[in-house]
Amino acid sequence: MSVDKFDANERIPTNLRMILIMEVIAKAGIPLSPTEINRELGLPKQTIHRVCNTMIEEGLLVRDGAGNRLRPSRRTREIATGILTASRFHIIRRQILQSVADEVGETVNFVMPEDDGMNYVDRIETDWSFRVQLPVGSHVPFHCTASGKVFLSCLPSAKRKKMVNALNLEQLTSNTITDIDQLLSELKQISKQGFAIDNEEFMDGMVAIAVPVFDPELRYHASLAFHGPIMRLSIEGMTAKFDLLQKASHKLSETLFGE
Repeated sequence: MSVDKFDANERIPTNLRMILIMEVIAKAGIPLSPTEINRELGLPKQTIHRVCNTMIEEGLLVRDGAGNRLRPSRRTREIATGILTASRFHIIRRQILQSVADEVGETVNFVMPEDDGMNYVDRIETDWSFRVQLPVGSHVPFHCTASGKVFLSCLPSAKRKKMVNALNLEQLTSNTITDIDQLLSELKQISKQGFAIDNEEFMDGMVAIAVPVFDPELRYHASLAFHGPIMRLSIEGMTAKFDLLQKASHKLSETLFGE
């Protein structure tokens, strides 16, 4: 629904204006200023600024850095995730994750970026008694996890460089990449090959592989990953499962964004 569908003299409720503003930002996929938002909506200038400020006060939007561009807040992202989780899509998503887990025999994760790092939104635990436990709701770093590196690799190159420069490249293991240029080089390679590997970079003894899940506009939405201990997994063995992960990623995209 757009503002154009309303009569010019008809009052548009504030809550509907908020929805329309959120829809414009979501479709753009990048932070927007009130002026840029209003190019799509055509509301009075004072109105767009007032509604945007209200959404900031209500915790639905936050300012992106020091500028006047706005992006969805954590609260908004949690609402969106909750809607998907409570719907039939959650059931289908679980079935897809389970099918991958059955094939690889390890813990499979659906991971999304948050302000504090990559957030484990959903997972299927392995039946192995020895396993690496990262419960749903856990946050892990961007720079040293397979899911985080996939997310970074999907950013436009200029934004990717800016974000990597802003990250705290904490060394968690001897394999953690802490050099900016080296990390950027790896992210460029990940972007080309379509998957990322965590080779004991986040946790000693644990390896992982992740692929991106895209929306219909081919924008990054989440990471699909699996991980396990090096006593059961090898880099070569995980890489051999790339086609399986990619097919599951396509199914997730169809489930999340299909009609």
